[in-house]
Amino acid sequence: MPPLRTALLQSSGVLGDTAENLKALDEAAARAAQGGAGLLVTSEMFLTGYALDLQDIPGLAEPADGACARAIGEIARRHGIAVLYGYPESADGVVYNAAQLIGPDGAALANYRKTHLFGCFEQDAFTPGDNPVVQADLNGLRIGIMICYDVEFPENVRAHALAGTDLLLVPTAQMHPFQFVAEQLVPVRAFENQMYIAYVNRTGPEGEFEFVGLSCLASPDGVTRTRAGRGEELVFGEADPELLSASRENNPYLRDRRPGLYASLV
Repeated sequence: MPPLRTALLQSSGVLGDTAENLKALDEAAARAAQGGAGLLVTSEMFLTGYALDLQDIPGLAEPADGACARAIGEIARRHGIAVLYGYPESADGVVYNAAQLIGPDGAALANYRKTHLFGCFEQDAFTPGDNPVVQADLNGLRIGIMICYDVEFPENVRAHALAGTDLLLVPTAQMHPFQFVAEQLVPVRAFENQMYIAYVNRTGPEGEFEFVGLSCLASPDGVTRTRAGRGEELVFGEADPELLSASRENNPYLRDRRPGLYASLV
């Protein structure tokens, strides 16, 4: 099975302007496909921007099958590339911080709602999701999804490892001064859980936040396969099933677990 070439779109787009952000996504999808990628991953809340006024969020939120989802489906189909994008999802009378994976044929594959909301802004704006493991199959790999703060909880990522996730997609809005998450924590999570992690950040100032960039693709051997800088950037990396299989064979972490000792964790 060939590696899945993955493009990481490090961009903040235009705050509150879904039309401009869809245009930017279309352009990035074209560049990613031309670069041989089969998957394009964007940042948290890419569709609308992150630092929105609370009163504006309900009006910008859409259902998972809304107009923007259909537009992104068309973008994916036209360029023949899968797309993971972050957006505010309207459902059940509330708004979730969500991420949706669209296949290269334009069909929706999986929709995830952020389970751990960071800080007062998110807790005031969104309802937390309650499904920690959302997966889909793409190009022979089991794809998992979570958002930003979720990856900082080891139990969350371990749940994905036990469910067989091969490549974990993490759109994020990582801000100063927490850049150590991108630089140190994400590669460790990939190593200790024997999976690839695509961590895709926003960049630059937005409202009261300063996003640090540093998007990366970390591999199960603990190596960072690609790393963006601090500005707008499209970077590429490969999730290699052969490396993944060899790493899992050589690393005993998951085999040597003793779940009976961990009951106090739950």
